[in-house]
Amino acid sequence: MPSPSSSSSSSPSSPPSSSSPETSPRLVAFSGFQQVAAGDRTQVIHALRKLAATQDTLIRVFNDATGERIDLDLRPEAEATPSPAPAEEATAARPVGRPKLGVVAREVTLLPRHWEWLGSQPGGASVTLRRLIDESRKANEGRVSVRASRENAYRFMSEMAGDFAGFEEASRALFAGDLVKFENLVAPWPEDVRLQLAKLAAASWSVE
Repeated sequence: MPSPSSSSSSSPSSPPSSSSPETSPRLVAFSGFQQVAAGDRTQVIHALRKLAATQDTLIRVFNDATGERIDLDLRPEAEATPSPAPAEEATAARPVGRPKLGVVAREVTLLPRHWEWLGSQPGGASVTLRRLIDESRKANEGRVSVRASRENAYRFMSEMAGDFAGFEEASRALFAGDLVKFENLVAPWPEDVRLQLAKLAAASWSVE
């Protein structure tokens, strides 16, 4: 939504904005089982308002990346309530650690033998813990991506296809990583539902 113009003469090449693209996830909207809109929140709301004037069908909106269902207020007056939260964090206590370097201090509870081993490593305990965490994250990255993809796909298909024939079997095939069986089971489902589901489940078939 456009913000009020500044009283100073700022450059026209960079107009003020009340929201950044990063804070507005891409949404996808369905009327029944047909996709009718996709884009950021403002674009989807505008499209659905126009649609509501001509159709009276069940509208469902989802986060395009996570499959989470989103509730949108399509009333015109809803736009007139941009209420930014007060900057209470400005008065918060100064954080411990080295925040400028992205380092934050937290308490870690370990046994004496763990502290002894960490203290004997090159760079000390903090450097060693960060290295071990990074190595573990890299080793598990693929499995985490597969699990997240399956959960996102299941979240969407539960909302859109929970009453469809083959839903239970398709869910089992999804979590089993059986792509061929999954595609065969969802083949009779509405095209737009299948396309969105295929996008959400794209990383589900990686080898764990």
